Amino acid sequence: MSHVRFADGVVREYPATARVADLLATAATASGKTDRKDPLSRPIAALLNGKPVGLDAVLPAEGTATLDWLHAGDARALPVMRHSAAHIMARAVMRLFAGVELAFGPTVGHGFYYDMRASRPITDDDLPAIEAEMRKIIAADEAFERVEVPRDKAVEIVRDLQQPLKVEHIETGLADQPTLSFYRQGEFVDLCRGPHLPSPGSIGAFKLTSIAGAYWKGDASREQLQRLYGTAWFTQQDLDAHLSAMEEARKRDHRVLGKQLDLFTTSPLVGAGLVLWMPKGATVRGVLESFVRDELAMRGYQPVYTPHIGKVDLYKISGHYPYYAESQFKPIVMSDDEQYLLKPMNCPHHTMIYKARPRSYKELPLRLAEFGTVYRYEQSGELGGMTRVRGFTQDDAHIFCMPEQVEQEVEGCIEFTLKVLASLAFENFRVRLGFRDPSSDKYVGPPQRWDEAEAAIERVARRMNLPGCEPEPGEAAFYGPKIDFIVNDSLGREWQLGTVQLDYNLPSAERFDLEYIGADNGRHKPVMIHRAPLGSMERFVGVLIEHFAGAFPLWLAPEQVRVLPVSEKSEGYARQVETRLKAVGLRVGIDLAAEKLGAKIRTAQLDMIPYMIVCGPRDEAAGTVSVRDRLDGDEGAMSLDAAVERLRNEHAQRTVRHKPKPLALAGELPSRVDL
Repeated sequence: MSHVRFADGVVREYPATARVADLLATAATASGKTDRKDPLSRPIAALLNGKPVGLDAVLPAEGTATLDWLHAGDARALPVMRHSAAHIMARAVMRLFAGVELAFGPTVGHGFYYDMRASRPITDDDLPAIEAEMRKIIAADEAFERVEVPRDKAVEIVRDLQQPLKVEHIETGLADQPTLSFYRQGEFVDLCRGPHLPSPGSIGAFKLTSIAGAYWKGDASREQLQRLYGTAWFTQQDLDAHLSAMEEARKRDHRVLGKQLDLFTTSPLVGAGLVLWMPKGATVRGVLESFVRDELAMRGYQPVYTPHIGKVDLYKISGHYPYYAESQFKPIVMSDDEQYLLKPMNCPHHTMIYKARPRSYKELPLRLAEFGTVYRYEQSGELGGMTRVRGFTQDDAHIFCMPEQVEQEVEGCIEFTLKVLASLAFENFRVRLGFRDPSSDKYVGPPQRWDEAEAAIERVARRMNLPGCEPEPGEAAFYGPKIDFIVNDSLGREWQLGTVQLDYNLPSAERFDLEYIGADNGRHKPVMIHRAPLGSMERFVGVLIEHFAGAFPLWLAPEQVRVLPVSEKSEGYARQVETRLKAVGLRVGIDLAAEKLGAKIRTAQLDMIPYMIVCGPRDEAAGTVSVRDRLDGDEGAMSLDAAVERLRNEHAQRTVRHKPKPLALAGELPSRVDL
């Protein structure tokens, strides 16, 4: 018999072969009751031991399972509903196009996609017809029926369905599975593990959003497919809110704004995923780097520089070569057969700086910092502007310390990261504790080292009352656990930016065999802390562009002030004003175009200049200027001394006067969060 504990705490007994749907008739819990007059009251899925399942799921044969019903309208049921919508979309495509070969159709973020190949390419013009066919299928409300068959039978089924990609997946990716499941709905049959809705009638509102290219199983040497994206919600109101958010995201797209504001560019001749920083973008990056460097100096970090390449042997010792093999550029083979890699990580190089001479406990903690450029071979389909690139610079640092110094150093790294986020108005964030997955073999080092490291970072995070702090197994680096700062931007999207990682493995005898001489004159192993408050400069600036919609605060703007003479007669005075502003360290431009003042103001607004200083004949006579704020408009005349002092103070204090207001969005927009 199976035992089930419901959300109200009641435990009931059921036959071991019972499915979740069988519990509906007998579960007299408030969450399980249904009202025939209210279709939203009937469960459409459930949480079984915390995992979303369809009503066709079988109860565990042993132990006591927990179960909570999921109704239409419950956000926890959205992934199940969206997965069903992906099947509806695939079925609609197969009705409209000949020779459709299906690949995978998962949920992603707050939407879904299906990779496929048809007899002719599907275009945006085809999406309305596909949506119309989907509505017909949803209106028919035919049930999703789960069918489980032996693996050999599954191969026969997909061959009969003329689905070669599915055949290959069963024969390779699912070779160890004795039985496989299909879902059947009318004439449509698809290999799928589920879960699904009982029927599609609970899909309230949906929209097909885009078409992109994709490779079979992400392999650029394999078949090229099309990826159809969509989103689905329980209500039209939620769908409209999400589409509005998507439109706002398009307006803020850093790739568009970066071109408009002349911040960065890319070139196919240079190579995909390699960013070229234009002067204005380089200024923003330089300001951020100066901010971080000043903080590093005050916190006792020492600057270092390391090469862009290193011998493969170095990365074999660190473990990066086998563990990151798929995301590294191929080795460079020299004439003497020595092999080098484009540097995928800075940390192995920093260990060699530590190891360059004997170290004493009196030198620890040793904090080494570098804006180090690294290279990763991201798949072409995963590249995106500045947020997913193949060459990027990290505000990297590595701290070598004694075990008893670990928690204090981790706390200092966290405090540093919090200061950086506050300076840029990132006020909504959570902390993710990335722990190892004990069932995985990708992590190096003995379990006791991991237990010690995980306990240390969790103690620090909880002591500092950081938001979140829930351990997430499987999110650790291969060499140690980490604290990731998951930041929400003004569009409600999550980005993993800053990170602090604790490492007992790279200094170990099995790796780089780092040592220091302790107070007892004995040899001891240091602990290594990896930290990067910004993470990648490319990603961070890309996120900032969208967070501020290109309208940077004064301290960060590439051009902070633009001086606007009213006419040619005031150009001399405007030059004097420009000189005064530059003398206090402000980045100043001047508009000497033969245009009316209104046109100059509009140009400055489009260029996202924080302040405009208007100079006319009366201003020159009185020693004043007229100040225009980018957002608040005309602030009237004030003395030149007062204007200069106001702007100097705002710049020096790194004030963010107009903080981005979080939009009331329904759901998460597409984002990439992992370094």
